[in-house]
Amino acid sequence: MMTPEKSARNAFHLMTGQPPEICVRAPGRVNLIGEHTDYNDGFVLPCAIGRETVVAASRRSDQTVRVIAADFGDVQDQFAIDQTIEALPGSAWQNYVRGMVKIMRDAGHGIGGTDIAISGNIPLGSGLSSSASLEVALGTMMQHLWVLPGLDPAQIALLGQKAENDFVGCQCGIMDQMISAAGQAGHALAIDCRSLALSPVPIPDDLAIIIAQSGITHDNVGGHYNDRRRQCEEAARMLDVAALRDADMPMLEAKRGQMDDVVYRRARHIVTENQRTFDMARALAEADIQAMSMLMAESHSSMRDDFEITVPGIDRLAEIMQRAAGKYGGARMTGGGFGGAAVALVRADQAEAVCASVREHYTTPAGTPPEIMVEKAAAGASLCP
Repeated sequence: MMTPEKSARNAFHLMTGQPPEICVRAPGRVNLIGEHTDYNDGFVLPCAIGRETVVAASRRSDQTVRVIAADFGDVQDQFAIDQTIEALPGSAWQNYVRGMVKIMRDAGHGIGGTDIAISGNIPLGSGLSSSASLEVALGTMMQHLWVLPGLDPAQIALLGQKAENDFVGCQCGIMDQMISAAGQAGHALAIDCRSLALSPVPIPDDLAIIIAQSGITHDNVGGHYNDRRRQCEEAARMLDVAALRDADMPMLEAKRGQMDDVVYRRARHIVTENQRTFDMARALAEADIQAMSMLMAESHSSMRDDFEITVPGIDRLAEIMQRAAGKYGGARMTGGGFGGAAVALVRADQAEAVCASVREHYTTPAGTPPEIMVEKAAAGASLCP
């Protein structure tokens, strides 16, 4: 199978007849715990994965950005950077490119005309952050291609988040872009989404990360994601805190009688999920697999019952993985919800048994076997070697 780098290079040559000046990769991610806490200024614990987006690019002498998407039948887009950059209708891949270019130029970064080819192997709509990976790959590529001083991984991540919030229209938090930009091989990254403090947490060598695709795709630009954010903001206003990161269960219980039940349950998920994220980082550091298993199960239940972002297929998939892992690991839904993937952390010698159980007991809505990935934590964005 052709690698994303080879595919991007081939598409670039198809479009331009020349090899690219530069090639950059940025990984997808899986979140081990801490779901929807990021835009509540809370805490998350993701790791980068081996699946990635690659962009190949060269400078142009004019003010045109020309893009080819190898994974969409070599479809091309073109726009001028010295004119108003507008979004195309819907949430097409082109808008992530247009958004990053616009946001970076608005921030004063000296980007000129650029030819870009894109390819990746992150399943779309899978909860593994293909969009953030693309944004970070584009930002990192522009940094190197146009020699933009002062841009570090955190700043690139913030530019990607702003592009997604303000141009694409999904009010996501910072987690996805930050882990894609700043991930460390062999480590999860505990991220304080308010201060952007990063704390690497080693993942024990004898643990495997298993990601199983439900075959149920989601779209974060849709109303569900933004609705959850509005409900969390309403809860924070009622609790008189800047964000739900500042709330605790006694505060929430004291206001329960004044809250709509849905808003209360949304807040309860965030407050308890923040605590679970702290506890999970400690369990990982101590290689306490029983604590990890319990925390992942509690997180899934909270997402299902309080935040209401799982769907029956995802519930079944997580249950199959947990049952197969037994006392040797834990499983939960990962990502924004309403489809996507389930993740399991299991003892490495049990990984094949978990994968076999998923293949035996789960079929996607299309009637096909689920895609299963066994991963190790990967490094963040970088130039292709």
